[in-house]
Amino acid sequence: MAQAGLSVADLAKALRAEAVGDTSMTVAGLAEPATAGPDDLALAMSPRYAEALSKGKARAAVLWPGADWQALGLKAAIFAGRPRLLMAGLTQTFDNAGIAPGIHPSAVIDASVVIGPRARIGPGVTIGPQVQIGADALIHAGVHIGHHVTIGDRFIAQPGAVIGGDGFSFVTEDPSSVEEVRHSLGETNAAPGQPWHRIHSLGGVVIGDDVEIGANSCVDRGTIRATRIGQGTKLDNLVQVGHNVVIGEHCLLCGQVGIAGSTKIGNHVVLGGQAGVVDNLTIGDRVVVAAGALVLSNVPAGRAMMGNPATEMKAQIASYKALRRLPRLLDRLKGSPPS
Repeated sequence: MAQAGLSVADLAKALRAEAVGDTSMTVAGLAEPATAGPDDLALAMSPRYAEALSKGKARAAVLWPGADWQALGLKAAIFAGRPRLLMAGLTQTFDNAGIAPGIHPSAVIDASVVIGPRARIGPGVTIGPQVQIGADALIHAGVHIGHHVTIGDRFIAQPGAVIGGDGFSFVTEDPSSVEEVRHSLGETNAAPGQPWHRIHSLGGVVIGDDVEIGANSCVDRGTIRATRIGQGTKLDNLVQVGHNVVIGEHCLLCGQVGIAGSTKIGNHVVLGGQAGVVDNLTIGDRVVVAAGALVLSNVPAGRAMMGNPATEMKAQIASYKALRRLPRLLDRLKGSPPS
């Protein structure tokens, strides 16, 4: 939660950063250099932001290592060796989520639910039967948590997230056109049209500690076993996690990522925005998938993937460069005398 009147010295100590000048002065919030007031801590972590300090009224700022803070007209400064890491600590210190401790009166929570201490549950939240949520949960407005969901400590759900909805799983009486196309790789598609029969979702969802689910993201429950998300994993907005998916620890899934059912994602995997992973694959630890890529096959640990279909990034870049050369090569061929 945000704290008013923090001294520069206390902030620097908490962030394990160096502070200089009148470190006893207090700051009440964070601001960009040009709009900072006298009680704000201006964020000017790169020389390109130095000029903007003169447009604002900040007396203290976070600066890059070696900056001449006195020449910038400041009375105090904190030096950021790794700016974005320092930002993580600063924003946590001054964060006020706008949700009071406890449960909002408009939340609908089943009597069987177990919620850990210090939870903040916002308006319009619904939580179904047989749910367990750990300590220090922050659940924003309009989040829906289905039945038989288990969630660890320090869970954050942004507005509109849905956790534990049914999986998208249907079957036809005889092999469908999808099955035929998949088996023949598109050579045949003669299956008759048939109605779809719903496969119900009896499994739950299990989420580890320190997981964050973005706004309007969906995590489907498993068919028989649970869908799982490992500790420390972060989902951006509009992410879809299909039924039976297993996601490892400390993964990062950026906006509009889609993971189809029964795929297994390793630890420390990063999927860029709008990346897709088809069903029943295994993605190894530390894999990085570039934005917009479509993964159609298993990926060994440590690979960097790019493109559609996704291939190793270095190969994809070489192919792209070759593709850009094609018009020039065609022009040369057109201008060549007949052989």
